[in-house]
Amino acid sequence: MFDQLKKYFESIKSRDPAATSLLLVLLTYPGVKAVFFYRIANFIWELNLKILARMISQLARFLTGIEIHPAAKIGKNLFIDHGMGVVIGETAQIGDNVTLYHGVTLGGISPAIKSSEQVGIKRHPTLENDVIVGSGAQILGPVIVKNCARIGSNAVVTKDVPRGGIMVGIPAKNIKTGTKKPDTSFAPYAVTKK
Repeated sequence: MFDQLKKYFESIKSRDPAATSLLLVLLTYPGVKAVFFYRIANFIWELNLKILARMISQLARFLTGIEIHPAAKIGKNLFIDHGMGVVIGETAQIGDNVTLYHGVTLGGISPAIKSSEQVGIKRHPTLENDVIVGSGAQILGPVIVKNCARIGSNAVVTKDVPRGGIMVGIPAKNIKTGTKKPDTSFAPYAVTKK
C-alpha cells in the first residue's frame, strides 16, 4: 500500500511543481482527498450499499468541492488539480494518469429529459490514459476521449476525440493536425504555446 501511495505522489509531483512533499499533498490537496473518499465509496457501492456510498460521496463533495459518483470507474493516478467544481458522473470511466483541472464536468447531455429511459445506459464520457482536461472544460455524453488527448480550458466536447487530439472551443474542434504520434508530454491546462 505504501508503494502505491508513493507512486501516486510521484505521479502528482511530476504534474505539479507545488507538490513538494508527500505530507503536503496528503493534507492540503482536495483532489487527493476526493479520490480517497471515492475509493471508499466505490468499494461500498460494489457491495450494493448504495445509499451509504452516496452519503460518503456527498461528504467528500462537502469537504472538497469535488463530486465523484461512487459508480464511476477510475484508473490509477487520477490527479484533480485545485478541484473546486469538478463533477464526475455515474457512468464516467477514467483511465490511468489522467489530469483534471477545476471546474471540469464529465456529464450527461440531457439528464432531465426522459430520465427513466436513461437508467442503466452509458451516458457519461470515457477518458482513456494520459488525458489532460483544462479548467472549465465540459465533456458531455457517452463520448470517448482517446489516449494522450488534450482538452483545452472551457472547451465543450460532445463528440469523440482522437488519440493525441487537442480540442478547443465551443463546440470543441480538434486543432492537432499533421502528426501520427501523440504528444505525451505534460501540458498544464492541456494546451500551451510552443
